[in-house]
Amino acid sequence: MDFHLLGPFEARHDGQLVEVGSRRQERSLLGVLLLEPGRLVSTDRLIDLLWHGSPPASARGAVHTYVGRLRASLTPYGVRISTRGDGYLVEADGHRVDVVEFAALVGQAGDTADPAERVRLLERALTRWRGPLLADSADDELRERLQGPLEELRLAGVELRAEARLALNQPDRAITELTPLVARHPTREPLVATLMTALHRGARRAEALRLYRTTRDLLVADLGVEPGSRLRDVHRRILADDDRLDRPGRPIFEVRVRDEQLPWSVGGHPALDFCNTFAGWGLAPSPPRGEWLRSYRTLAVWIGHVGLADEVSVSRLLHLARRDPGRADALLTEARALRATLYACLVAPDDRRAFETVARYAEAAARTLVFRPEADGRGRWWPDLTAGLRLPLHAVAWSAAQLLADPRRLTVRVCPDEQCGWLFLDETGLRRWCSMGTCGRRAAGTTCRSA
Repeated sequence: MDFHLLGPFEARHDGQLVEVGSRRQERSLLGVLLLEPGRLVSTDRLIDLLWHGSPPASARGAVHTYVGRLRASLTPYGVRISTRGDGYLVEADGHRVDVVEFAALVGQAGDTADPAERVRLLERALTRWRGPLLADSADDELRERLQGPLEELRLAGVELRAEARLALNQPDRAITELTPLVARHPTREPLVATLMTALHRGARRAEALRLYRTTRDLLVADLGVEPGSRLRDVHRRILADDDRLDRPGRPIFEVRVRDEQLPWSVGGHPALDFCNTFAGWGLAPSPPRGEWLRSYRTLAVWIGHVGLADEVSVSRLLHLARRDPGRADALLTEARALRATLYACLVAPDDRRAFETVARYAEAAARTLVFRPEADGRGRWWPDLTAGLRLPLHAVAWSAAQLLADPRRLTVRVCPDEQCGWLFLDETGLRRWCSMGTCGRRAAGTTCRSA
């Protein structure tokens, strides 16, 4: 069976429309389950999404009723909605979901170095975007909560396609595709930088410079910030009439979670990704090119994003941080220091002082862990909420201890570019991401070194 969530909800069997869900909330519930087939969604999570945190007393019974009706509609077509513990999931039985296919195609495009193949894959991906997520079912608030990561992925896909167009010497097509998006996202600097590059490559230098001035004025007036390093670099190169603007540097891909901009997980392990939140690390003692952990709120959202804490814990941490911002800021500073120490421990195995510091954090984390069952029946250690605002430090330290005790710790590699220094679980990840221009661009062809 085919499910379309991008745009109006549709369910089709052998090409024919199937009526599913007599109520808008029923289709919204099914849409939430279909966003990640095979993944359990708790009843509490469904209630929170469908009623925006203010459910009626009958909400749990309503969810049960909705699931029953959906099962009645879908079971004849081989679609199974299973109950696991206190939640539900749509079994991944080979049904096609446009959201899943869209994400997979963008991922494949990111993996290929051939610009023509990248364009082909992204064209296939972007044609699946027929409109806003669950356009006829979800209300604006639900869509805002669910669509953020998908919208970020769509924008990243458009940017990747435009960069591939430039590599194929098709600046005019890149301009056509980017111009309406920049109009809707005028302060999204990666989009603007790529459009400026396309305009320059298309012999429209004056328009590129005018776009920079307009964007800078908006950033200063609306956000009180100057353009970032990438946008300034593109502007400088255009002023110098530099023909090497073949492909704007993309320091990292972003994903938006709970209105926080986070880096894609690329290291292969949460402990490595924690180190990689210091984008453009730089081995010399100089200011970083990018700091992803800008606030305690970002740190809390990040540990949930990479699976070191559940959604309930993240929500609690955000609440605690609002109540005690001074304590939250102090713990953010401590988390950054732990990150630097963990990085030193991973890149220099003989640094006993760094290892001992991480070990003390891990031992403190071990005293707060609780053992809980997962949806598949396995158990897992989780940091307990009684840790309060220190929970993210415990979560990271425990993840680090697991990596340091794992034989895979011996496969960790560091990007050889001294302006990057990202960590990867093995050479496969390093080659993949460095070849995409996310890091180590100036070190192309150099031998990656063992951490």
